Amino acid sequence: MELEKLQRDLKQSYNMKLANVNERVEDIVNHLTREWDVDANNLSIGELRALATSILDIETKTLHDEVEALLAQKEQIERSLERKSIALQELKYTVFNAMEAQVDPEQTQILAKLHQIKLQSIDLYDILGEIVESAIITTLEKDQDRDITDITEELIKEITYEAIKEGSLNTIRIRKILSTILQSAVDVAEASPTKAREILTATLKGMRGGLVYSIDRFKKRLAFIPPEAKNILIEDYDTIIEDLNQTDILFSQVVQTKAQENSTSVRKLLLEINETMHYDLEELVHISKEAADVMREKFSAFAKSAMKRGGEALQSPKAQEAKRMGIQAWIAAKEALGSAIKTAKGKMDK
Repeated sequence: MELEKLQRDLKQSYNMKLANVNERVEDIVNHLTREWDVDANNLSIGELRALATSILDIETKTLHDEVEALLAQKEQIERSLERKSIALQELKYTVFNAMEAQVDPEQTQILAKLHQIKLQSIDLYDILGEIVESAIITTLEKDQDRDITDITEELIKEITYEAIKEGSLNTIRIRKILSTILQSAVDVAEASPTKAREILTATLKGMRGGLVYSIDRFKKRLAFIPPEAKNILIEDYDTIIEDLNQTDILFSQVVQTKAQENSTSVRKLLLEINETMHYDLEELVHISKEAADVMREKFSAFAKSAMKRGGEALQSPKAQEAKRMGIQAWIAAKEALGSAIKTAKGKMDK
């Protein structure tokens, strides 16, 4: 049987005027038996696929076209959102630059306050590396004759905190932020070898401090999270709990990964500093555990009700169809295995 001819005939003969899908499928199967003199129960996989795809193409055409149109709109909206987001960032920079121009350069206190507000107002994620690099280089230039450790630690702590605090507390995002900050610090340290240990020590301590502050803020905000946000937390409950219980491991992994990716001298420094920070990480472990405990206590009842709703969802048509498909997959696997065993046994008998 030529599958292309079969598929063409099936599409031409499919009767969309019949009342429902069941009647239309029954009609085309009967047509197959009459016109092609084949039993539907004896179709090959190719013939059965031709039948199924022909029916699917016809039945789903309208919805398929609508989905394609919506996807095109979605992509257009995403492109527009990206352009608007860039424009929004640039406008924020323009506003702060205009405000800074109105302040006397000698008024360092008001400038410092304005810069802090700017740091809190713009999206740091896209320019995080550049901010860190600029901040450390400025510290080196301004404080050439002083110990730069304290000021570097403080600025890295502030940048880390501001970058993390407004987003989700998931390991992928935090790892990306910490890695970006540390790599920028490594780049400056390699260009300033006499200050490398100070820069990297301060950076690691600042990253740890910013992470601690972010988790502490998350813990305090749990009490005031609105119901809709609780739903988001419950959906990701296990992941957040797991992430909170291994923030010290995540921190050390970021340091070790960056150590392996860079020069021998940087690798040695990073691993030495990370080893000496073992006790410093206890604060991170402690605050993470506290946040996890608060979340368990706060949302245990909420999680139970979510599980109850999840149990009810198992009775939905979608869940029932998933169950059917699971059983069907088992049947297909069993049949394939039985066929393979028979084939192998036949060969062995020969």
